[in-house]
Amino acid sequence: MTEPLWTGPAVALVNLFDADAAVEAKATAEHAARLVAAGIRAVLVNGSTGEAAALTDDERVELVAAVRAACPDVPVIAGASGDWWRQAATRVAGAVDAGADAVLVAPPRLGGALHGYFERVVAAAGVPVLAYHYPGVAGGPVPVGALGELGLAGVKDSSGDPARLGHELQLGGDLAVYTGASALLGYASWLGAAGAIVAAANLVPQECVAAWERDAAAQHAVLRAERESKALPGGLKEAVAQRYGTSPVRRLG
Repeated sequence: MTEPLWTGPAVALVNLFDADAAVEAKATAEHAARLVAAGIRAVLVNGSTGEAAALTDDERVELVAAVRAACPDVPVIAGASGDWWRQAATRVAGAVDAGADAVLVAPPRLGGALHGYFERVVAAAGVPVLAYHYPGVAGGPVPVGALGELGLAGVKDSSGDPARLGHELQLGGDLAVYTGASALLGYASWLGAAGAIVAAANLVPQECVAAWERDAAAQHAVLRAERESKALPGGLKEAVAQRYGTSPVRRLG
């Protein structure tokens, strides 16, 4: 059986922007390195939390390269979704050239044949491809029944549906299952998931690690931090800024 690229909690990284909303690649990479030092085991760059929909392809590459240089000892995964296969394949190739160890790709928002889409993306990658299931936020749905047929190394499931997560884990084989829901950290670990990729790790990395290790108090702390950040005008980014002194500027929302 093939070992997953990493196990345990990864961060769905925020991308930082200056006062004029220009990308701050160095500051973003420094934030990623801080989280890795706190115990986070992999870094996802240019996912939904990183406001990827508002980035140019050149900015995506710049951010991946900066984080790769700052975090040499953990896997770097790059979001590389597109509304059609060639757009996704181009982003995948750029991310891999910049040093990504794997890519995270959602299906097109408007649907289409999943098999043809992922076949081309996997061929372009040459590194593990994770499907991203977060319909309504990042592309279309990835049916559980299709996961074993698309040549994927794994899936990030951000639906927060514990029954679906259990179904994915029952597929077996070499598919690495990662939850994207911070509320399910301990549950996913208990069920035997490979790991997690969560936005809350930007704010409370050590608590996310402890929650993965099934510390109930830590899981409650993660839930509380996430709930409190959502109550802030700038959401998670404002909460991260208050804790670490980073920029709260957003392009989206």
